[in-house]
Amino acid sequence: MNKTPIADLRKSYELDSLDDHEVASEPLRQFETWFSEALTKGVNEPNAMTVATVGANGRPSTRPVLIKGYDERGLVWYTNYNSRKGHELAENAHAALQFHWVELERVVRIEGVVEKTSDAESDDYFARRPLAHRIGAWASNQSEVIPNRGVIVAHAAEFGLKFGLKPPRPPHWGGYRLKPDYWEFWQGRSSRLHDRITYTLQADGCWQRARLSP
Repeated sequence: MNKTPIADLRKSYELDSLDDHEVASEPLRQFETWFSEALTKGVNEPNAMTVATVGANGRPSTRPVLIKGYDERGLVWYTNYNSRKGHELAENAHAALQFHWVELERVVRIEGVVEKTSDAESDDYFARRPLAHRIGAWASNQSEVIPNRGVIVAHAAEFGLKFGLKPPRPPHWGGYRLKPDYWEFWQGRSSRLHDRITYTLQADGCWQRARLSP
C-alpha cells in the first residue's frame, strides 16, 4: 500500500513549452492545433471536457460532457435540457469549459455565454447517434432521483418497443453552444513555472493575447 502523504504527491512537467512566438493569433486556431495533437498522440478521450455552470442560487456545479463540434460560432455538446445543468443554464447563461489532456500536460479553459443549437442541428446529430443512445435519451429523466437502476432499464425497454429503429429526438434533448469570450492555454513546465497564454475578446471583435504568471 502506498503510504506517500497526499500533500507530497508531485509531478514535474517536462514535455513541452508554449512560447509567445509559437501561439496562434486567434484562440480557435490554437485550439485546433492542440486538439489535433491530442487526437494524433493518443490522449484518452480527447473530446472529454468539464462544463461548469452556476444557478440562480449562486452555487457552482461541474460535470463531464463530450464536445461534438466547434467552429467560429463556439463549442457544441448535447444533453437533456431538463437536467441540472439545463436548469442552471436557463437561469444563468454564463458557463465555463475545461479540457485536461494529462498525457500532454495541457489544459484549455474557455468561458462565455451559452445558447441552444438550432432544432435542425440537434435533429441532425440525434439521427447519427447509435440506436441505444437515442433510446436512452427518452429513457432517462436526467438528474432526477430514481429508486433503483431497474427503473431506467424498464424505461429503455418501454421506449425501445414504442419507437423501434426510428426514435425521434425528444423535445427535451438537444445541443448547447458556448460562444467564447475568454480562452486560456496552459502548458505544464518544470519548477511550476508553467506557461499560461490567454485570449480575451474585445469590443471590436478582436482578441487580446496576454501571458499570465503561473
